[in-house]
Amino acid sequence: MKSIQEEITPVKSDDLYVVLDHLNAKFDYPIHCHAEYEINLILHSDGTHIIGTRQEAFYDMDLIVITPFVPHVWKAREEGNRVVTVQFSGKMLDFPMMQLRQFRKIESFLKEIVPAAKYQLSESDPLVQETLALAGTTGFDSTLAFLHLLNSMAEREFTVMGDFDSGIRTSRSRRVAKVMDWSQKHLGETIRLSDVASLVDMSESAFSHFFKKHTNLPYVTYLNGLRISKACRELESSAMSVSEICWDCGFNNKSNFNRKFLQAKGMTPTAYRKYISRILI
Repeated sequence: MKSIQEEITPVKSDDLYVVLDHLNAKFDYPIHCHAEYEINLILHSDGTHIIGTRQEAFYDMDLIVITPFVPHVWKAREEGNRVVTVQFSGKMLDFPMMQLRQFRKIESFLKEIVPAAKYQLSESDPLVQETLALAGTTGFDSTLAFLHLLNSMAEREFTVMGDFDSGIRTSRSRRVAKVMDWSQKHLGETIRLSDVASLVDMSESAFSHFFKKHTNLPYVTYLNGLRISKACRELESSAMSVSEICWDCGFNNKSNFNRKFLQAKGMTPTAYRKYISRILI
């Protein structure tokens, strides 16, 4: 199989961030990842993006914040568009200033959005205008504008996207963390609700209520999502057949696997593999 390219970005060790402003972007870069955070604003174009293992369509505008080492790619109309990309250090959470009270919103935001955050906005929205304005700002004022943009993003409504379990990895419950880690290690096996409940010394009904309270998801939905995410990775990077992947990911039969995959991704496993192979280098 082809591979995901790791990009070397223009962000240097003495840069807080860099801005790239493109008119009529060609969208010819292959699926890739890098060590930096990235804000990507696309205007006046329709297309699709892949963030992590999730493929989605967008129309006219797309605003996404991606965390380090998450594979991503855009394919879109090449004429009349504008793409503003802001890249900043993947070590930003380690900066001493992030421990200060004034930066707590930004710190929480950067931790919460793994692997990516998506905004549903219009072009006239102030958040979009802030992103555009950053491309034309220089000097010390640009630093203030950049930090203000991150704070504005932290205060606005967004959707965490990408791998299925990313949105609940921030749970502080040790029992939820124990269940998630155990589930990851046993995806290829038959997993019964009674097995998982006993892992944390609960009845099935108590565990079901507890897990949904902490994750906003029924456990079975969570488990199927993990299996689909694993299947995506194997379809992308292995030569295993669809049937082999089906069993390796813990689905009891190929028909059930195809149905669950279609519900989650909008295409069959075979179609997903063909789509990925076209955009990988």
